Amino acid sequence: MSPTPTLSEQPMRTGSRLERVLRSGRFAVTAELNAPDSADPSDVYKNALVLAEVCDAINATDGSGANCHMSSMGCCALLTRAGYEAVLQVSCRDRNRIAIQGDLLGAAAMGVKNVLCLTGDDVSNGDQPQAKRVFDFDSIQLLQVARMMRDQGVFLSGRKLTTPPRLFLGAAENPFVPPFDWRPLRLGKKVQAGAVFIQTQYCFDIPRLQQFMQRVRELGLHEQVYILIGVGPLRSEKAAEFMRTKVPGVWIPDAVVERLAKTPKEKKLEEGMQICIEMIQQIREIEGVHGVHVMAFRQEEMVAEIIQRSGLFPRRSRRELPRQSSTEILIPETPLS
Repeated sequence: MSPTPTLSEQPMRTGSRLERVLRSGRFAVTAELNAPDSADPSDVYKNALVLAEVCDAINATDGSGANCHMSSMGCCALLTRAGYEAVLQVSCRDRNRIAIQGDLLGAAAMGVKNVLCLTGDDVSNGDQPQAKRVFDFDSIQLLQVARMMRDQGVFLSGRKLTTPPRLFLGAAENPFVPPFDWRPLRLGKKVQAGAVFIQTQYCFDIPRLQQFMQRVRELGLHEQVYILIGVGPLRSEKAAEFMRTKVPGVWIPDAVVERLAKTPKEKKLEEGMQICIEMIQQIREIEGVHGVHVMAFRQEEMVAEIIQRSGLFPRRSRRELPRQSSTEILIPETPLS
């Protein structure tokens, strides 16, 4: 295989806001919009408005944890319609190659420029374990096909596209679960397949992240892909225990759980936020890290406060929108660039 070009050698793919920020060398901030259990577009817009003030792009989750919510495609259609910068998540768990390629074209036609390619959590982790698994692709194969459509202008079948999609391609990585030596190598395979940005699983272990990034630098991958480290607040030691025992791929050291356990009940939420802020500040100092990806289930206001208090984003003032009925669309006065 030909060597992967460095970031400075790679052409501008889409002109997306996220791509421009990363290329400029600024420390990027993305956040996760948890898809609602609702058909009301205002449930998407009210959370997006909070996040858009403090981040460069908003991820719309795709059946995270193998649980059903509004689709990532549906959320991204609403977000792009209102001028927000969206990241479409595509999980291989639920679609075959025909559906995935069609979704990539549809997303690009709607104005989605950023795509995060995921294998997806197994259905056994979700609330409908009887669902059938698809897994026609894994994330690396999905990246390869998306890059083929973009760069060669063809479907996997070889049939030519009239207009190829312009996509800024990303993938996920988890430095915090074994086998640790394999994780940087797996990252290299995703970069070779076409990933230009990476968003990681939650980081609660800075020493482990530093070891991962040291190996990433030794392999030269920090010059080939933009790496955004996942972070998020913990509400209490019970929440931490739940996450590290019930959420696939999440590792939380005992020291973090004990710190929350020793905190008075009325101060646990603040302490959880402070832990996240400290993590962000330490992550910013690690060579080869290009940003953070902030996640907090159904806690968008908390995400915004954490980003602001971390000193990452002096943002424009809050735009308050009038109350509207569930059939009306809440659109910001001026779209974000």
